[in-house]
Amino acid sequence: MGSYEPIENHGVIGDLQTVALVAVDGSIDFLSFPEFDSPTIFASILDHENGGVFRVAPILEDVRHRQLYLPDTNLLISRFQSDDGVAELLDFMPIHEKVEAPPAVVRHIRTIRGDVKFRMICDPRFDYGRANKKIEVKPGEVLFRSEGPDGTAVRLRTEAPVKIVDGAAIAEFELRSGEGMDFVLENAEGADVLCLHDGNARLQAFADTVKFWRSWVGRSNYQGRWREMVQRSALTLKLLTSRKHGSLLAAATFGLPEEIGGERNWDYRYTWIRDAAFTVYALIRLGYTDEARSFMGWVGHRCGELNFDGSLQIMYGLDGRHELAEQTLPHLEGYRGSSPVRIGNGAYGQLQLDIYGELMDSVYLYDKYVEPISWDLWQNLTRIIDWVCDNWRRKDAGIW
Repeated sequence: MGSYEPIENHGVIGDLQTVALVAVDGSIDFLSFPEFDSPTIFASILDHENGGVFRVAPILEDVRHRQLYLPDTNLLISRFQSDDGVAELLDFMPIHEKVEAPPAVVRHIRTIRGDVKFRMICDPRFDYGRANKKIEVKPGEVLFRSEGPDGTAVRLRTEAPVKIVDGAAIAEFELRSGEGMDFVLENAEGADVLCLHDGNARLQAFADTVKFWRSWVGRSNYQGRWREMVQRSALTLKLLTSRKHGSLLAAATFGLPEEIGGERNWDYRYTWIRDAAFTVYALIRLGYTDEARSFMGWVGHRCGELNFDGSLQIMYGLDGRHELAEQTLPHLEGYRGSSPVRIGNGAYGQLQLDIYGELMDSVYLYDKYVEPISWDLWQNLTRIIDWVCDNWRRKDAGIW
């Protein structure tokens, strides 16, 4: 089964389009790309040999690790400390207040003390590790292109000396105290909106991203004693909102087990009516009405496409799609051998009656604290409630 970092030893970065899990050892162990529910390009958390990984880390003995976020942001700092040197890795996904740019991951490694050697490996495995890839090396960049049906292509930009070994880009280099090196992984499809070609552009992306998150946190109306924990929770919830669709992700991952070695390894990269309703309630309480408004627009569309009998599904795709066919990925061994690894979620066809109460609660709070709901939504809600009145005694698959 190899070596797997504990799940809790991962920080998270994102850009409201997708999310990456970054381990304390400098590995991006999970990234669906280019969107939350796209196939993964890195999934070493589910298979350390076949999942794909992007690691930047110092070559040091007896390293002590620590992770923290830049205050009031979703920019992640991983620190490496040993008797022989100290290094720091900054990870973030650029995000702007108004511009929806193609997703990218920016990684800046630097030496704090000593002369430290580093090793970088970028080994994307496209289509959940099922597709082969083509590799093209140019000065300052490496292009990886999937040969599978997803057609994904990513570009690694760096000034470090890169060589290709067994399909992975590898670089080994040394940095003196105060020196740094950048690695940028970007979507190679479409317009290069971010243009992160040089240090000045990356510094601007850093500044814009810090400004975005701190501006967002600054809109919170929370005044209690637990500000740091509440704001960190809010920032995490915000990471799981889709800027494009207004929907709310239940979780960023799939295939992680409820218990080590168990079979309950589900895909949570979808919008559950229940989970989303609770999330909207929390965001409304904190004063984040824009997120509530976007989600209510998404809900309105789902209520406008009810099942023939007037009922809702318990969950939908982020874009509102209804069918979430489940399948297994037998070529992945699973986190610490926990298989099968599943994508899709067959639970979308279940009857869970509690979702209607949670939906109505979120609509009530929205109508009271944000703005009145539309006439069309009200008409569809009455149809839903009529269905509930006729069916509430049925046996369901809910937990209440």
